[in-house]
Amino acid sequence: MSTAQVSFGQKVKEYLSLIKFSHTVFALPFALIGFTLAVVYYNEPFEWHLFIKMLFCMVFARTAAMAFNRYLDRKFDALNPRTAQREIPAGIIKPEHALLFTIINSALFILTTLLINDTVFYLSIVALFVILFYSYTKRITALCHIVLGIGLSLSPLGAFLAVTGYFAWLPVLFSFAVLTWVAGFDIIYALQDEQFDRSQKLHSIPAALGVSKALMVSNLLHASSAMFIIAAGLKGDFGILYWVGTAFYIGLLIYQHMLVKPNDLSKVNMAFANTNGIASIVFAFFTILSLILH
Repeated sequence: MSTAQVSFGQKVKEYLSLIKFSHTVFALPFALIGFTLAVVYYNEPFEWHLFIKMLFCMVFARTAAMAFNRYLDRKFDALNPRTAQREIPAGIIKPEHALLFTIINSALFILTTLLINDTVFYLSIVALFVILFYSYTKRITALCHIVLGIGLSLSPLGAFLAVTGYFAWLPVLFSFAVLTWVAGFDIIYALQDEQFDRSQKLHSIPAALGVSKALMVSNLLHASSAMFIIAAGLKGDFGILYWVGTAFYIGLLIYQHMLVKPNDLSKVNMAFANTNGIASIVFAFFTILSLILH
């Protein structure tokens, strides 16, 4: 293998690490639910080109958001011992390259929506604003977790719109489920930086309320997510497999909160990454299977 090939492969790994590509597993399964909902439940024709474009939109939008977040937060990341080894503060990726990466992916996202339909194209600017604006919110409001939730909640609705071009209540319910789910687990993740955020005058629920009350807010958000999932199941009448997936989803939400306690944050990463990743995959699997078979 040539030096150029090794260098290219290493750069790809570095940029995938920059954007935490593995965390795509949080929103992508819900996008697949939105797409399947449109095709199976609302009887829209399945088209491979739309499916592929939807996947590209997901990747481009999320990549732009993560790269911009790393670019904008680079000075804070350098000061925080937990994040000092991230690619930009560690000098692995230059800030201007991360910004260029953001611009390229943003342009590709808008271009791809243009190839889908007018509805998603017109809404793409709004979506891009939301997911990029999130990176500023820790500087101005403790509700930054809600803004992140709004950004990821666009995945099931956006995938649905890519197929249908119109709004419907079922994908909106799934979007609300994602919003409250993401906001809840982002609060748990932010517990790690409670003291750092206060020292830097950054805003978050843990910095504003403390660990115990922040966990209570996270609990309420996750309870709301469970209710939206149940509401979608009742409205859609999806069948028994959906409720199996719902039971797994709610069970993993409860387990997540059993892992993290006010006096023990040692399992925050396990609760954040592993539990939520499994919850979204398992729930999407049973939901999609239920839609196809029911």
